[in-house]
Amino acid sequence: MSQDEFRDMLPGHADFTLPRPAEPVRVNGRRPIPEVPTMNGNGPHGGEPEPDTLDVWDQRVARGLAFLRRRLTGNYEVDEFGFDSELNDAVFQPLLRVLHRDWFRTEVFGIENVPAKGGALVVANHSGTFALDALMLGVAIRDQHPEERHLRLLGADLVFRMPVVSELARKSGATVACNPDAERLMSSGELVGVFPEGFKGIGKPFADRYKLQRFGRGGFVSAALRTGTPIVPVAIVGAEEIYPILADIKPLARLLGVPYFPITPTFPWLGPLGLVPLPSKWLIQFCPPIPTEHLTDLADDPMVVYNLADQVRETIQATLLELLERRPDAFGL
Repeated sequence: MSQDEFRDMLPGHADFTLPRPAEPVRVNGRRPIPEVPTMNGNGPHGGEPEPDTLDVWDQRVARGLAFLRRRLTGNYEVDEFGFDSELNDAVFQPLLRVLHRDWFRTEVFGIENVPAKGGALVVANHSGTFALDALMLGVAIRDQHPEERHLRLLGADLVFRMPVVSELARKSGATVACNPDAERLMSSGELVGVFPEGFKGIGKPFADRYKLQRFGRGGFVSAALRTGTPIVPVAIVGAEEIYPILADIKPLARLLGVPYFPITPTFPWLGPLGLVPLPSKWLIQFCPPIPTEHLTDLADDPMVVYNLADQVRETIQATLLELLERRPDAFGL
């Protein structure tokens, strides 16, 4: 009897082959990573599989590189006013969101009063020396509104005469504060933000805080009437304390060609550090919209324009007083 025949006669003998090891999985084309044996689940410790952190960062880097490639090659779109929505969402909004959420601890009320679709005119009080309230209002609407709408701000001529600031303002969606541009934006279904107090509002002394200045000739009302879009009054509390204006050096302001040269508790005494805003507590209240579609034929009636502008002003002033009572401490939580 041969050795092979003797082996075949042994009990329990069976021919078998070892299973082939599983093929290693390649991650994004890099070297193979062997699979980790699991027990009682798909993850390394059982249960659900853990997310691949490496893949998450790879996706972020890939998106960042794709964004840079589009910017360098000019493969992006801007509208007729120069608004760059991709740059706004990828760069401007994340930077401003840090101020809005962490520095100013902003609370937003009544966002449901902003229309979900179609044009509307958002009218707010103005303060803060450097007009940060306009930027924070845009962040509030973009982050809090269910439709994540953009706010197209109307800016003064001075903003668009400054070389770098002008380009940034255009890219962020702002345009010159004139009725033709405002009407075109609202007619195309955009939210338009206007601050009728202008430089009188942001340049007023700290002693006059939260006292609305004159609303001019009510040009914003005429634009809303001609397009039949609703007017949404907005009250902003908190901006008055970020750069409290103690004095205004008018001769220096005229020399520099600016509306005012503010003296604050930190500027110019601390140099560049004086430009850091104080961390005041912000409250933003959107009031119920005022319809105008039934008044389109009266857009040129000065009495109708004046009365409507006065209604908006009184609504904002009354809401400011309510918010101040709700926020007893300007720098509290």
